[in-house]
Amino acid sequence: MRVLETDISMNGALFLLTVNFLIAQLFCAFFLVISRRSRIPSAGLWFAAAFAVASLSAVFEVMIRYGDFDRIASFGAFSSVLSALLMIRVGIGRLYAVPANIWTITALLCAALPLNLMIYDLPRGSFAHSLGYQMPFAIAELICAVAVYRSGRRETADRVLMALLLVTAGNFASKVYFAVKFSGGDTAQAYLGSTFALVSQSLSAVLVVSTGLTLLAVIVVEIMDDAKANSEIDPLSGLLNRRGFDARVSQILARPMSAYPHSVIVCDLDHFKAVNDTYGHGAGDQVILAFGRMLAGHAPPEAICARFGGEEFAIFLPSTGETTGYLFAQGLRNSFSSLAIIGLPDTVRLSASFGVCALASPGDSIVDTIKGADSALYDAKKGGRNRVNRAGQAISVNPEGWQAQA
Repeated sequence: MRVLETDISMNGALFLLTVNFLIAQLFCAFFLVISRRSRIPSAGLWFAAAFAVASLSAVFEVMIRYGDFDRIASFGAFSSVLSALLMIRVGIGRLYAVPANIWTITALLCAALPLNLMIYDLPRGSFAHSLGYQMPFAIAELICAVAVYRSGRRETADRVLMALLLVTAGNFASKVYFAVKFSGGDTAQAYLGSTFALVSQSLSAVLVVSTGLTLLAVIVVEIMDDAKANSEIDPLSGLLNRRGFDARVSQILARPMSAYPHSVIVCDLDHFKAVNDTYGHGAGDQVILAFGRMLAGHAPPEAICARFGGEEFAIFLPSTGETTGYLFAQGLRNSFSSLAIIGLPDTVRLSASFGVCALASPGDSIVDTIKGADSALYDAKKGGRNRVNRAGQAISVNPEGWQAQA
């Protein structure tokens, strides 16, 4: 009966080793595929390599069962798992912008690998063997958890990953006690056939799958966030598009203590069609790019700048009155009219027209405010272009007299 129980435990352990190997290979493939879509592909590649290396531990443990070189196979199993954990630390460093300290990793490897060889002849159920074998794993997992914590990221997936890394570190640390309490045998082969090995490997499989899935989730969330951000960016000007503009403005207006008034400036490049017709669409693209860079460079940090389409742009100035918005637009008008643009002759200077409207109180509509600014822009165009006009201002002012009007 005792032999039968041992055979069942042995077969169960071998089954789990096979499952762990296949799971690790699947995660390796998943990370290789997903890294191609990630903004930080090196993180996914490190994770893929880590799971590929970790899968070798199952091969080494099977070699212990059927081979006659237990010392080498046991060392190989230990080395592959520890190396994989440290590779995950490197991948986390890439993903979370918390670079791994090469000296810490090297020191851990230089201490753990010789130690593993030294403790091999100790009984597997002894405290000294368990401590020397399990603690490097616990330390590696703890280093990974600390890296996630140091990143400052606290999204749900980040918190789950940090918790799983800490639980896994605790799992390795607890094995120091349980390996002694429920001894799996004095030799590597005896350990593999023990009930403790079956339970230990089952728990490890659950933690490996959970950690792998969470790492995948973190990368998928990062890819989705990037895709959303890219969908809100105008590729030519580098500014927000209309969708991104509306989303950012809505966030500001939704604040409980949003400080009114806010100003909206709508601007349009003068005679832009003539630029395309005379100098080509390449030159027109350079004009759009130059104007977008000028807006981004002159706007205050909290401003929201966007290209609505064609040659039309908009700026939202939070907690800014109409007079201040008007002065800011005049500064933009002056800067652009003196700007030299790549693709145009040195003697050619362009101009733009601006309309300004204020969002005075929470009861005002941002849509109506944009329409007001657009109407003011139309008046500026009708009044001769290269001008700034306020909403409700019947006649566009002469550029030279803007200071008196302000």
